Amino acid sequence: ARGTELTLELPDSAQRCFHQELESGIKFTLDYQVISGGHYDVDCYVEDPNGKTIYQETKKQYDSFSHHTELKGVYTFCFSNEFSTFSHKIVYFDFQVGDEPPILPDMNNRVTALTQMESACVTIHEMLNAVIDSQTHYRLREAQDRSRAEELNGRVSYWSVGETLILFVVSIGQVMLLKSFFTEKRPSSGGAGT
Repeated sequence: ARGTELTLELPDSAQRCFHQELESGIKFTLDYQVISGGHYDVDCYVEDPNGKTIYQETKKQYDSFSHHTELKGVYTFCFSNEFSTFSHKIVYFDFQVGDEPPILPDMNNRVTALTQMESACVTIHEMLNAVIDSQTHYRLREAQDRSRAEELNGRVSYWSVGETLILFVVSIGQVMLLKSFFTEKRPSSGGAGT
């Protein structure tokens, strides 16, 4: 099995496409997740070599798509942010091609049962793969949560600065108003001198 893991920036009103040449009868898997930006959603579609859409989802935060190729040629998968006019997105995707090779040589053609040590190795290998997938998922969630927290912190900071400025303006206005109440107005001397 071979794979590609990428994190890409997707500007507003933009689309990014990737192309992969594949043989027929091969399984591929596409996993993706929006890490930051807007409502954490993106459009995604996959086309076969004839241009037929074999997968299409709109405004998804994350998804996984598996497919067995029927045609040999270049498969295209695209991420689109064209529905957004001002939100940049950061998208993670993992594109895996083919089945994982067996952990033990000639494991698929064996006649005898696996020994206890071999069975333990296979079990540990499968559990480690599950741990790697979980760690990737949690890293993405942590990055997403950090992005949300930083965005919220920025909004709270701007709101606090705005409230402080308004408080100063109102305070100065009240002082000036109260001062005008207690200021004695002197009559102007308008008598003509001789």
